[in-house]
Amino acid sequence: MNKQRTLDKQHLTRKEKWREIIFDANTPDARLFDVLLLWFILISVFVVMLSSVPTVYDNYGKLLTTIEWVFTIVFSVEYFLRIYLSKKPSNYIFSFWGIIDLLSTIPTYLSILIAGPQYLLTIRTLRLLRVFRIMRLTSYSREARALGKALRASGAKVTVFFGFILIIVIIMGTIMFIIEGPKNGFTSIPRGIYWAIVTVTTVGYGDITPNTILGQVLSSTLMILGYAVITVPTGIVSVEYADQKRKRNICEHCGTENENDAKFCKECGSDLSSS
Repeated sequence: MNKQRTLDKQHLTRKEKWREIIFDANTPDARLFDVLLLWFILISVFVVMLSSVPTVYDNYGKLLTTIEWVFTIVFSVEYFLRIYLSKKPSNYIFSFWGIIDLLSTIPTYLSILIAGPQYLLTIRTLRLLRVFRIMRLTSYSREARALGKALRASGAKVTVFFGFILIIVIIMGTIMFIIEGPKNGFTSIPRGIYWAIVTVTTVGYGDITPNTILGQVLSSTLMILGYAVITVPTGIVSVEYADQKRKRNICEHCGTENENDAKFCKECGSDLSSS
């Protein structure tokens, strides 16, 4: 009985150790695991990209396929380990990262059943979702969390701004349809809205352009307005990010996060009032 309890305790200890390595990021082993996983993801994505090059695939197709299967097996083992080690497996399975992890392994197995290069190329694009696993490392980063909070906090303002831009392109597209007409390529209001979107984003494909003086004046106005499409949302998010940093009381010298009421950095002793 005592021997069985000892074995159960050792098993539990090993399980907790592996849970710490796979789900944590604060120990050397956990960081090593994350770094290795990062490299595996990058190399596997690189292999997938090489496989899409006909000349490379013709010469090294078997090797690339073998490497892809090795990575698929590694990721599959990792996926099932996460399920086994999770305190509530269903939480991981149906989480965002659980779904991404599953999608990153399924295509290779489906390639056995589905024939035809047109299908395989479609499935291969799903493999690129593995690159999002890299973002798991940023979930432990204070800066990533601050940026996420800033984006959420500025979401309403940015939505209102883009709503305003949407109204502008609809109005401008309608006006240009009236001014230019079908003879100049503005065959419908949706066509005019397409031109307005291309113009306001400063893309300028040039497939449809105004020919009248009034149309060119409105086009120039819309081009100038287009710079606001980039600068305004950037400014909104930047202000929110700076506000998040100020609330977190970050030391500008060493980057350490301190208590909100702290006057000096707990790591380097710098004066936080100047931050």
